[in-house]
Parts: sequence; C-alpha cells; structure tokens
Amino acid sequence: MQMLKLYLRVIGALASEKYLVIWLILANVAVASAQFAEPILFGRIVDRLGAAQGAKELPSWADLAPLILSWAGFGLFIIVAAVLVSLHADRLAHRQRLALMARYFEHVLHLPLSFHSKIHSGRLLKIMLESANATSALWLSFLRENCSSMAALVVMLPISLYLNWRLGGLLILMVIAFGFMTAFVLRHTEGMQGKVERFHTDLAERASDALGNIPVIQSFTRIETEAQDLRAINTRLLNAQLPVLSWWAFASVATRASSTITILAIFLTGTWLHLHGLSTIGQIVTFMSFATMLIGRAEQVVGHMNFLFLMAPKLQEFFDILATPSEVLERPDAHDIGRSNGDVAFLNAGFAYDSRRMAVQDLNFTARKGQTIALVGSTGSGKSTTLSLLHRVFDPQQGEITLDGQNIRDLTLKSLRQNIGVVFQEPMLFARTIEENLRVGKPDATRAEIDLALERAQAKEFIARQPDGLATIIGERGRSLSGGERQRLAIARALLKDPPIMIFDEATSALDATTEAELQKALDAATQGRTTFVIAHRLATIRKATTIMVFDQGRIVERGSFEELVAKGGAFAKLARAQFMTA
Repeated sequence: MQMLKLYLRVIGALASEKYLVIWLILANVAVASAQFAEPILFGRIVDRLGAAQGAKELPSWADLAPLILSWAGFGLFIIVAAVLVSLHADRLAHRQRLALMARYFEHVLHLPLSFHSKIHSGRLLKIMLESANATSALWLSFLRENCSSMAALVVMLPISLYLNWRLGGLLILMVIAFGFMTAFVLRHTEGMQGKVERFHTDLAERASDALGNIPVIQSFTRIETEAQDLRAINTRLLNAQLPVLSWWAFASVATRASSTITILAIFLTGTWLHLHGLSTIGQIVTFMSFATMLIGRAEQVVGHMNFLFLMAPKLQEFFDILATPSEVLERPDAHDIGRSNGDVAFLNAGFAYDSRRMAVQDLNFTARKGQTIALVGSTGSGKSTTLSLLHRVFDPQQGEITLDGQNIRDLTLKSLRQNIGVVFQEPMLFARTIEENLRVGKPDATRAEIDLALERAQAKEFIARQPDGLATIIGERGRSLSGGERQRLAIARALLKDPPIMIFDEATSALDATTEAELQKALDAATQGRTTFVIAHRLATIRKATTIMVFDQGRIVERGSFEELVAKGGAFAKLARAQFMTA
C-alpha cells in the first residue's frame, strides 16, 4: 500500500497537464486493445485455412481479405498511435521534470534556516537531481509502456475467458503468480533498500563536504583519509545493495521460468482440448500469442516495479521535503509596507529552538532612525538569534516585533526584507561575477551606485586589481578572494541595496586594523539616517553606538552608552578591561 501511494503521488505530480495525461492513457488503452486484435485475427485466419484444407479446397480471397485487411489496419493504427504517444509522453516528461525541479528548488529556498541547519546542502542537491530524473523515468515508462501493459491485462483476461475459458484460466493463474511473486520480493527487500539509500545519502554528503573544504583537506594532509572514508562508505553501500539485487535477480529468473511453463502449459492444454473437440487450432495459436504477449507485459510491469522500488526511498524523501511547511508563514492579508522609516521595537519577544530552553526571552527595546544599536555578549548568548527574529528567519513565540508600529507578521516577507540589509559574519558569496554578487540586493543598480557602494566599503582598489574588474568570476563562495576582500564585497552588497535598516554581524572581523578603521569611518557616514544594528566582539567598533545591549543566556542584562556601561562596572566593563579599552 505504501508503494502504491508513492506511485500515485508520482503520477499525481502531472496534475498541471491532466488533460494530456488522460488523452495519453486513453491512447494506451486503445493501443493495448488493438494489439490483442492481432492474435485473434491471426487465429481466425489459421482456422479458415485449416477448414479449407480439411475440405480439400483452396481458400478464397473473399474469405481471407476482410481478416487480412483488418489485421493490417490494426497494425497500422498501432504504429501511428504508438509514435504519437511516445512523442507526447517524451515532451511531457521533460517539461514536467524541469518544472518539478524548479518547484522543489523554489520551495527549498523558502524553507527556514532551522531546516537548512539540519540537512546537508549536498543531500538536498542529490535529492533534487536524482528524484527529478527518477520521476521523469517513471512517467515515461508509465505513459509509453506500463499504462499499455496494465490496460492489456485488464482487456486481455476477460477476452481470453470469452474465447476459451479453460485456456483463459491458465493465463489468469499466470498473472496471479506474477502478482504474488512481486509482492513477496517487495516485502522482503523494502527495508533493505531504505538502508541502501541512506548509504547513498552519506556518500553524497561526504563527497560534497570534502569538495567544499579542499584547502583544509590539503593543509591537514587528509587526502588519503578522506579517500579511505569514501571507499568505506562504498563498501557498506555495496554490502547493503547486493542482497536486494539478489532478490530481484530471483524475481527475474522466476519470471522467465513461469513464462516458459505457461507457454508449455497453453500448448499442451490446447492440444488436449483440440483432441477432444474443445478448441480449434486457431485458438491454440491465439492463446500462444496471448501468453507470449502477456509474458512480455508482465516482465515490463515487474521491471517497472523494480525501478520504482529502487527509487522509492529517495522519491519519498523528495515528496516529504516538498510537503515540509515553512515555519515562517506569510499571512493571507499581509501587505507591502513600502520603504520603511526604520523604527523598530521588540515588545517582550522570546524564542526557543526547542522546548527545553529559551534562546532569547523578555526582549524589550526600541531603535529609531539614525540610531546605532550594538549587541555584545559571549557566544551563544542570543545576539544573532535576536536579529534573526527581526528579518523573520524565525518568528517569536512570545511577544511581537514591530516596524514603524506595525507587527512584522502583518507585512509581506518580501517588503520586510527589502527594508533590511544584512552583512553576515561569513560573507556568503556566489560563484559568479563580482557585479552579479553586488546586484543581488539591487538588480537595477546603476554603475554610479555600484561605484559609490564599493568606495564606501573600501573595495574599489582591490576590484581594480582583478583581471576582469567587475566581470571577474570569484569562484565558489568567493574563494579566489582573501577573507578581507570577501567581507568588503559583502558590505558593498548590503550598502548598494540602500535599505533603511542595516544589520552588521561581526562584519569587520576579517579585516586588518588599518582597513577596519578606514571602513568604520565610511560605515559611519553610510549609516547616517538609517537604523543600524551591530553585533560585535571587538568593542572598539561600537564605541560610538547610541545604545549598547549586553546579552547573557538570552536576556539583556545591561544597556546604555559605552561610557555609562563602563561606569557601572558590570559585565560590559569587564569585557572592556579584557580588551584594554579601560584602565
């Protein structure tokens, strides 16, 4: 039943082109019906020839012509219909494969960071590519072959019983035997294949992880270790896969053995019936053709089920991800706020990653246009989580957050995030040109705007040194640039977006002291008239902040200006002394 549900889900993914699918299914039924007309007509011709020979007469063309012409007509119809079905099925499968990949890709991009933190990007890519290809192959197999095969079983068995119930009964027994055998193999191998797929996933994750960290692997001389680890996964995968392949090899052998037995049984039974006047030679010929055709159809169905079975774990995971809801949902009546003034308020906001401990709680503060709010504290104290709530990476489970007096849940995600520019601690650049990376936040930016953003981010000089300037491709995650260059490019990207709210999460951590000091001056000018949030461990970068909030275990334990907090002699003063910023 689980396999049937999955199969129906695969076919149901074609719902957007359901009328074409229905037409193709009806065409398959017509082809299957026409194919069974051929053995019947051939059997009738044999009987006519046999009757004429028994009467020691030559068969007349008038007797044979209708049967021969009908046979030729059905044959021509089958050829034309099969070509049309194959053509449209191929085009449908390719269209829908690309559409399904795009749908999956867009859905995954909408899923929250909490989802992506639990699943490897290499695994997500593997699921997308392999499952889309497997789904396309199943569609093609169904629409070109297996729909016709299934229809053939439905059409042929009643016809065979009508022609000769004794011989038809043998065919029905064969179908039942095929069904039991397939169910037996599926039941014994379903759990095994799930284990195999987990090893495939481990392999993809391990390889992707290694390829994404080549500098570490080479620096720590881990090439042989990583290669050995990959070979070990391969060995475990093969050991898990071989028993599954053995079961399906048994199914294949059993299929061929039962087909041979069925043909022999049809021939012997038909001969005995003919000797007792219960069957004609033409019927024996017809049922021999039926048996051969049925065996071919049954083998197609078993092969199709085998492929579905092998793909089932990854297909199940594919559809499970498609069904995963986003934790950050947009309300049906959400509206576009336009360009915000930048006034932010946290009103008793709280959030927990799990039920055991609140990540942040009792967050109450406001930030106005032109103010700079700094967040400091030890790692894991809740600083990044707090600002993640602002641009709705997560939604608070307690209280609310407002922008210009409006609950941010009442705003469209797009309009909220268009008002916020974020510079992450890790630059997160694309393997594209420098210009494409800059235009991420503002695709229609002019060259003058790009130049101004680069100048403010102290990035103009190093870009001028690149071989192709703004057209230089910077490699995966910007690997061809230094850490400081990547960080400056990320800052320029955020400045080019020109939002009323800026968030800097350790944005200058990768810069040398001289560049940081120069950049700090530029940022002070660039953030004039904006609401700015800064997460910083180096307190020198936030000395001029309007308000500094000190976090500890998810709570704000101190707040005030730099001088006020130092004067209090509390947690912030201790941090300042540790960084030699006070006597």
